[in-house]
Amino acid sequence: MNPALREVLAAQGVHTLIAQFTDLHGVAKGKFVPLAHLDSLLAEGAGFSGPSIAGTGLPRMGPRSEYYGRGDPATALALPWMPGYARIVCDGFVDGRPFDACPRQVLRRQIERLAAQGLATQIGIEPEFFLLRRTADGSLAPADAQDRLDKPSYDLKSLPRQRAFVDELVAGLAGCGLDVLQVDHEDAHGQYEINVRHADALASADRLMLFKLAAQAIAERHGLVFSMMPRPFADQPGSGMHFHVSLGQDGRAIDASRMRHFVGGVLRHSGALAAIAAPTVNSYKRLVVFESISGTSWAPAYVAHGPNNRTCLVRTLPDRFEWRLPDASANPYLAAAAMIAAGLDGIERALDPGPGCTDDLFELPLAEIRRRGIALLPQSLDAAIDALEADEVVRGALGETLGAEFIAAKRAEWTAYARHVSDWELQRYGTLF
Repeated sequence: MNPALREVLAAQGVHTLIAQFTDLHGVAKGKFVPLAHLDSLLAEGAGFSGPSIAGTGLPRMGPRSEYYGRGDPATALALPWMPGYARIVCDGFVDGRPFDACPRQVLRRQIERLAAQGLATQIGIEPEFFLLRRTADGSLAPADAQDRLDKPSYDLKSLPRQRAFVDELVAGLAGCGLDVLQVDHEDAHGQYEINVRHADALASADRLMLFKLAAQAIAERHGLVFSMMPRPFADQPGSGMHFHVSLGQDGRAIDASRMRHFVGGVLRHSGALAAIAAPTVNSYKRLVVFESISGTSWAPAYVAHGPNNRTCLVRTLPDRFEWRLPDASANPYLAAAAMIAAGLDGIERALDPGPGCTDDLFELPLAEIRRRGIALLPQSLDAAIDALEADEVVRGALGETLGAEFIAAKRAEWTAYARHVSDWELQRYGTLF
């Protein structure tokens, strides 16, 4: 079916394909497929037990119990950090049809809605992450024990000490055709960010998953722990995964009023979007205003937009905006799909985002925030799931199956967290009464 692709991969030394898809939680899943079976992977797909994959809701028997990951040939890439292997991104199919609860299919549906209005979007995703190490007692600490500055952003002492990891990561991504723009030390100890040039929404999500595969494998090889936990340390900022979003029509940026309405939709649906873009219990320890070692959290807590204002949920820039809500644990396909659905609702209903904010929202008293009518993001996963359940637009973007599976999984996560007795509770209450 695709002898040219097989020959290209074979010439690059590839003998095995990694048929990779993404589950509900944004975790890469898949299996190894010998290159000789490329045609089958592209035509029928690699088979998986459906109920073994988080978020499918598939039965244990019958034709709908089988999940097939059908390879997208445009995504086939030899992996420099795994000689002999190439990744192919798979779309989910069940019973011969596109599977509605496959996150990549969810995003495809929203891209099609954009296209029906003559629109297209480009997204640049900026992942922040931690490089950690296991200590003698099994806990996690920053990989660089000398990384101790009060303001560690852009630290050119710690960053070079991680250059073996960074150099291999950048070379690996570049070898896959990604244009790496920059790498820097972020605002927490052991925290870094990598920027890759923007692309269409589907390609950007695919690239984010490729970055995760590369970073995890390379960190492990260097004896490090790669973490996209939103906020691993209580006194330091957490990891975001900001989306830089532009919208175009006929190859040109859309007019300012439509972009403004799109932003209005993103703001209007921010409560429900939080459940998708900040999908863990730990996410809500990032989405608060607090004093960190560096002086601020850099995470949005208030539903507002403003010109080049990093204290707002949406930072507006010429011909694009930065959506600062997503954190590093978000499923990139679902976050992008939900954001597009919210923005389209804003265009369809001509939603006004309100005046742009030019103040430092981290400095304003809460009473002033309330006086201005600026809403607060959900402050827990439980509250965010409540907002998602009540939001027909965002829940509808996920689809009936995945929406129900997502809500059930996150309700269970919240319940498990609420029932857990932490060391903090024992220390505070154990002998108090």
